[in-house]
Amino acid sequence: MISQTNPVDAGYTGKLVSAWRAGLSLNEVVDYCSSLGAAGQHELAAVLYQTWLARNNTPFNHFVLFNLGASYNALGLTEEAKSAFLRVVELAPSFAQAHVNLAIIYERMDQIDASIAEWTWVANTASPTDAENAPLRMQAFNNLGRIHENKRNYAEAMNWLIKSLEIDPSQPDVLHHLVFLRARACEWPVYASLPGVDPALMRRSTSALGMISQSDDLEEQLAAARQFVAAKLNCDVPALAEKKNYGHKKIRIGYLSSDLCLHPIAMLAAELFELHDRKRFEVYGFCWTKEDGSALRQRVIRGMDHFERIDDLSDQAAAELIRKHEIDILVDLHGQTLGARPQILAARPAPIQVTYLGLVATTGFPFIDYVVADQFVIPKKSVKYYTETPLYMPDVYQVSDRQRVIAAAPSRKDSGLPEDGVVFCSFNNNFKYTPEVFDVWMRILARAPGSVLWLLADNVWAQANLRKEAQKRGIDPQRLVFAPRVTPEHYLARYLVADLFLDTFPFNAGTTANDALWAGLPLLTCSGQSFASRMAGALLTAAGLPELITHNWEDYEEKAVALANDPNELRRLRGELAQVKESGVLYDTPKFVRNLEKHFKRVVGELAA
Repeated sequence: MISQTNPVDAGYTGKLVSAWRAGLSLNEVVDYCSSLGAAGQHELAAVLYQTWLARNNTPFNHFVLFNLGASYNALGLTEEAKSAFLRVVELAPSFAQAHVNLAIIYERMDQIDASIAEWTWVANTASPTDAENAPLRMQAFNNLGRIHENKRNYAEAMNWLIKSLEIDPSQPDVLHHLVFLRARACEWPVYASLPGVDPALMRRSTSALGMISQSDDLEEQLAAARQFVAAKLNCDVPALAEKKNYGHKKIRIGYLSSDLCLHPIAMLAAELFELHDRKRFEVYGFCWTKEDGSALRQRVIRGMDHFERIDDLSDQAAAELIRKHEIDILVDLHGQTLGARPQILAARPAPIQVTYLGLVATTGFPFIDYVVADQFVIPKKSVKYYTETPLYMPDVYQVSDRQRVIAAAPSRKDSGLPEDGVVFCSFNNNFKYTPEVFDVWMRILARAPGSVLWLLADNVWAQANLRKEAQKRGIDPQRLVFAPRVTPEHYLARYLVADLFLDTFPFNAGTTANDALWAGLPLLTCSGQSFASRMAGALLTAAGLPELITHNWEDYEEKAVALANDPNELRRLRGELAQVKESGVLYDTPKFVRNLEKHFKRVVGELAA
């Protein structure tokens, strides 16, 4: 029975009969169905649209068909929506909004090439002077940039974003993606001027993750983090958890991440999950990780007492689930990095919230209480630039996995390396390479005849640009050797072949530094002011090798050249690292876990009962 108290339902039968008799005008059916949709009655709207289309044949049927597709979409009927929009395009090929909706649906269905084709049609066909279509064209530019970035087609992504900025040069989101793409492709300078773009806006638009690879300035990093919070987050939401101690017999730790797979975060933290003292702690995983079928993924899941997938939940629903489990300490493994869901944390689902490993800088999140650190990565003088309170670990901030397997060392020939000469390496992501770092590296190569620099083959644009930059600095581009990505055990085996790891600045190696030292390869770093620029120094301090920490480019260069000319010293350092691996604090993961648990027990105990 149709309710007589609902004005939206009143008269529905009459409208349906009128549509069947072809007595309902286009405007009437659209207006009435719009009111149904506004009231959440998408099923009724769909039936009325279907009836109208079956009994009316006008030059404007594609408008009603488009609205029917929108109703299907609202009901989650993706296939039906796609079919409706495809029919719209058949009837009215120049109807740009139908192409936009198709592009969105294709991406939702993981038909990425089809989505790109629709967005490209809009970008190339929608009239830039048409008031209705011009915004759709810019939307197409921005989505093509985003999708190509996700597909690692960096040059194509940059081209589309630049087209968007030509129309509107004051788009912070577009600028922050462009800056990071340039860094990924080693397209220097990353802040190259663009027509109409305010250079100061470009700098201010840089993401927190992008900023730590471009600046060692703690104030600038804090400003970037706070800019994201102000622009993107709703922090004015009711807290789900009170600041009180639940009084559980076992403290409940929740780990929040989308990187619990074959990812650097899981590669470091897998043994942390396993070694928590189950007599005193209960471990939960809250995950929206894409299943990658890896052994590491399965190991992480086994390392948790409870494992909850939250990818199908909204941020609010995920937060409510965490609150339902009465998690005492929620550890966010993201910060402001790709895939993060900070709005979950903004709802305060746990009385204590901690950031760890994800963003090696301040998050700027007002709802994060603590950051796991050590005295080297965050000296006391730097605490004022962090919105979190440091939980100082006594030895080192970074946990390690002692179950990493190293394959047999490949030959130099199989690695594409010369048989003789020093092999410098730096297997960091290419966005950590800067012109300043590269200048020093090329000077080191010039002063170490026969040496080569072994780098990660991250993307073809970076590879081409780095060879070009080497040529500009008078170095034979062939002295740069690029290593493709391989499985973890074969990646680790490369460190058995190299002679010295040259670190990046201001964004040091993190997991990569841990890996190099685990494999016994000496690492030379340059430490600055920020967390990101002090990561490798923290590891070397824990390893008892402060002689490999420099603080300026001159000392870095001189030390690298000296080590290249002193194979005995390199052998000594390898011997020291073998001892560190066997008995040093850097890889004493059980001790690390016990120290972290002491912090967790203390901060929970400080809460009011």
